[in-house]
Amino acid sequence: MRGRLLLWWLRLRVMTAKELIQLGRDPLLLIIIAWFFTADVYLAGSGISMELKHAPLVVVDLDHSAASRELIHKFREPHFRLLGEVAHPVEGQRMLDSGEAMLLLEIPPGFQRDIRRGLQATAQLRIDTSNTILGTLAAAYSAQIVEAYALELAERRFGTGRLLERAPVIDDRRRVWYNPNQTETWFMSISELLTVITLLSLMLPAAAAVREKERGTIQQLIVSPLTPTQVMLPKVVAMTLAILAGTAGSLFLILLPVFQVPVKGSLPLFFLVTAEYVFATAGLGLFIATLARNLGQVTLLVVLVMMPMLLLSGAWTPPEAMPEALRMVMPITPLYHFIEMGYAILLKGAGVDILWDSMLALALIGLALFLFGAWRFRRQLG
Repeated sequence: MRGRLLLWWLRLRVMTAKELIQLGRDPLLLIIIAWFFTADVYLAGSGISMELKHAPLVVVDLDHSAASRELIHKFREPHFRLLGEVAHPVEGQRMLDSGEAMLLLEIPPGFQRDIRRGLQATAQLRIDTSNTILGTLAAAYSAQIVEAYALELAERRFGTGRLLERAPVIDDRRRVWYNPNQTETWFMSISELLTVITLLSLMLPAAAAVREKERGTIQQLIVSPLTPTQVMLPKVVAMTLAILAGTAGSLFLILLPVFQVPVKGSLPLFFLVTAEYVFATAGLGLFIATLARNLGQVTLLVVLVMMPMLLLSGAWTPPEAMPEALRMVMPITPLYHFIEMGYAILLKGAGVDILWDSMLALALIGLALFLFGAWRFRRQLG
């Protein structure tokens, strides 16, 4: 019994080494892995922004008063960038339609007169919300600017006498945790790293198995004394090691030195969770390998599997913003738990005492997926 166990481990070690050697002899695949874990993460962290910065604003000032000029110059950088004034609203609308401007502020005649008389003064702001995220931010910032300007005018008019002193005051104190400066590069770079791990966890095991079909070596493995498990498991182990190495490179070459991501949790725990997730996702990769005949088909099937995983993971849309039916499905996707644990470990410093339920859920989902993929793979090997 002991001899059979030692033989099993020896075959696993030799086959894993064989998979790593094959991976090392594929320069194109190595370049792709290096690109995803370095340049792709860097571009996502530095090039993709969901913040409102320098939104182009054009003004139609039909009042030309001190009050209108004061309101216009409330729209300052970094959120807004004043392009200038146009003489007619039609010209401003044309710039809005063509994309030259994102916002059009139109101040009607009599704006200052109405303010001085204590009447309701109106101004119209048109916002291009083709990009809903930036458009929503522009509307929110604009509302805050107008509200602050109206309060400033009220204080000038009524002063700060006893009436205002006796008015109730809400002491609004805010504390932002985990990312106090709201540095967007922390979120984007970590999100891209987790997405890259998902992509390669699906792609690499499937590519390794399909490559055996294309080269005709799968028949040699079938007639060898190796069991289907001894053929399949080393591919998963080797690709897991490669992904963990790429993750370490991304952390120590990009996230920590370039984006200054503060890793508050345990890195060994993060790598343990990553290995658990790669094992879970590899089951889907093996299933893809049983359906595909070449690497081109693998790529298409990976896209087909990965897109629903991303949409149901909470990476793009918060779970609370999803329809109720989809929220019920989200916990059965492994990426949902991996994203939750990844951010919790890296930014919040969470440990096993907090993440044990997510780790258990990911282990159960991964075991089910891996057994299903292994069953399909064994059936194909016969």
